Amino acid sequence: MNAKLLERDLQSPKSPSTARSRHHKKSVEAFPDVMKLTASASDLLLNDQNKYKSMWVRTYSSVWMLLCFILVVYLGHLYLWGMIVIIQILMTNELFNLLRRAHEDKRLPGFRLLNWVHVVHSYTKEEDVQYAWTHMILIVVFTQSAFTAANIFEGIFWFLLPASLIAINDVAAYFFGFFFGRTPLIKLSPKKTWEGFIGASITTVISAFLLANVLGHYQWLTCPRKDLSTGWLECDPGPLFKPEIFVLPGEISQWLPWKEIGVLPVQWHALCLGLFASVIAPFGGFFASGFKRAFKIKDFGGSIPGHGGFTDRMDCQMVMAVFAYIYHQSFVIPQCYPVEILLEQISRSLTFEEQELLLAKLKEVIDGRQLEL
Repeated sequence: MNAKLLERDLQSPKSPSTARSRHHKKSVEAFPDVMKLTASASDLLLNDQNKYKSMWVRTYSSVWMLLCFILVVYLGHLYLWGMIVIIQILMTNELFNLLRRAHEDKRLPGFRLLNWVHVVHSYTKEEDVQYAWTHMILIVVFTQSAFTAANIFEGIFWFLLPASLIAINDVAAYFFGFFFGRTPLIKLSPKKTWEGFIGASITTVISAFLLANVLGHYQWLTCPRKDLSTGWLECDPGPLFKPEIFVLPGEISQWLPWKEIGVLPVQWHALCLGLFASVIAPFGGFFASGFKRAFKIKDFGGSIPGHGGFTDRMDCQMVMAVFAYIYHQSFVIPQCYPVEILLEQISRSLTFEEQELLLAKLKEVIDGRQLEL
């Protein structure tokens, strides 16, 4: 009887677990070792034999993305918000697919459905991992998208300028690295170089100052929208978008055809955004590179030829959107406090003599305004 059982075991098909193990082994071998993905001279874009072919593919995709983006900006705030929603759904799908590829050997039932149903009870460790991954995606993708939508309705300017600076920084880093890159910047991303990083930083800061002047002259971009309508906007541009005249020093004006220049106050804010976009925001890309190396993949997806997936294009944009919102709320929007709060602060912080002095000053200000009227 034992002999028959042994013969039956030998003749029986291989267990699914064995097949899954072999499939998992092949899938892992398909990716290069993460430790071998370090920067070397052969990895630099300058020495890439196919760099011109790659450049034309990236350029072709970039032109189409730029044309579509310009069309959506022209359509207005609501359409931009819809574009952000579509992009975040595509990013979520790419990140879900990443987890499926990493755990394809487990063959969990209802794997795809479980990722989208995140508020349920879990029974296994694998399901717990899926739910944790789902919540991580919700935090990373949807939270920053909320900041992006808020920037759009504060005025397309506050969405378009930061997004454009990230794109300019990325393009400048690519071309500076393409032609001059020789010194590797970070091992996690072998094709990034110090020459590309520095050249892109200078280009981005200069572009921020100039681009803010161009965008700041269009009310369609500067006016906030307080509802979900799609009509044309007209508003008072406010002091940020009204030019201030600066007289150039004699040492400079003698070499230029003009003696004075007009600068929008928002251009000084644009310098801060440009500095962040060139120095801090790229670390979002570095983090994404490390994330991809941990999963032994090159790109998050392949939906954009030459660029990878939407997540590959939005890694730095996510960091920039959050910073742009916080900066706008903290340093651009004037802080208005209710009268009750001001009175409470005065009564707590000022002595009686200081309160009398404040009252006298307020009377002078009020009398002066009454005379103007």
